[in-house]
Amino acid sequence: MEKIIIGVIREGKVPPDKRVPLTPEQCVKLQAIYPHVKVIVQPSPIRAYADHEYTDLGIEMKEDLSECDILIGVKEVNIEDLIPNKKYLFFSHTFKKQPYNRDLLRAILEKNIQLIDYEVLKDTTNRRIIGFGRYAGIVGCYNGFRTYGLKHNLYDLKAANLCANRKEVEEELKKVELPNDTRIVLTGFGRVGHGAREILELLPIKEVTPEEFLTQEFDEPVYAHLEVEDYYARRDGGEFEKSEFYTQPHLFKSTFPRYLSKADMYIPCHYWSAKADFIFTREDLKADDLRLSVVADISCDIDGPVACTIRPSKIADPIYGYDPATEKETDFMNENAIAVMAVDNLPCELPLDASDHFGSELIKEVFPALLKDDKDKIIERGSETNLDGELTSYFSYLEAYVEGKE
Repeated sequence: MEKIIIGVIREGKVPPDKRVPLTPEQCVKLQAIYPHVKVIVQPSPIRAYADHEYTDLGIEMKEDLSECDILIGVKEVNIEDLIPNKKYLFFSHTFKKQPYNRDLLRAILEKNIQLIDYEVLKDTTNRRIIGFGRYAGIVGCYNGFRTYGLKHNLYDLKAANLCANRKEVEEELKKVELPNDTRIVLTGFGRVGHGAREILELLPIKEVTPEEFLTQEFDEPVYAHLEVEDYYARRDGGEFEKSEFYTQPHLFKSTFPRYLSKADMYIPCHYWSAKADFIFTREDLKADDLRLSVVADISCDIDGPVACTIRPSKIADPIYGYDPATEKETDFMNENAIAVMAVDNLPCELPLDASDHFGSELIKEVFPALLKDDKDKIIERGSETNLDGELTSYFSYLEAYVEGKE
């Protein structure tokens, strides 16, 4: 079988990202599973895994990756670092026509690169097969409880990015002590939502149904995990059909504001369509009976469905305040402020664990199709461009975007 050389590229984005697509042990594992594959790693001073951790396991370290057939990274590759006529796997953030990466996609086409974008790799049921969503949920939910402790002077957790790994995060959670009437609501059942649940299930918080959450009093901390039908309803009063909600969201209105007077903390982990009703508006937050004081917005749609999320925040300064009366940013410790945690690159806070999980998914879900038999056309359907400098048929809708016409 013909030899295939895979290069693990150095992350070049600023601010730097410490995550890797493959850990040292996973490079060894990949070569064992596929004897015709060789992995070469580009040296990097910023990775969560040091260069010697790769070389100690016999993985070749090399600055020049031009001999590689396939190049894999995590975030967008700097245009000047792109090697022509190669296959690349990374998150390009172009398939939604993001203006800030138009030049990147243009360069990929000009250099005859096949771009295989992690974000659009899907199975036959149209389910994404790889991503960092689980760790976004884990870190975001942890940050939410850290924010809650600071906002109400209850406890002080170490910032997630200062923890060595997830094990230390779980140790920190032992400091969490919540008042008996603390009430938390969570939306989203994908990778992100289930990641958040992993944190909730480590805490002494009882899960209750949405109906119980809205109608009953409790003498212990509780949370409710909402399905979309729990916070959206048909405008005409008809029966809720989930499939219809996803295809025609404009037919539905949000019923979430009834939770604003019941919940102390909200953890949004949902996917939201721009065609859907806002979950709650700035006007909703002006209600006299507002109870909500903390929002850990993992979904992080800016100035959109979660009205108090007016900007993303950074790992170094993750919390800001939103004043419902003025609709402006303020100190999150102000009495009437909602404390908002809206870090938009959460998995970067636990790069070792997030990388290990991502690499495992790559080996399980992506490499079989990439290196052996792609009978379900996973790679074909996830390739935005081909080696002939063209958009593939699956992404022909990006043509006007590339040309700068939209």
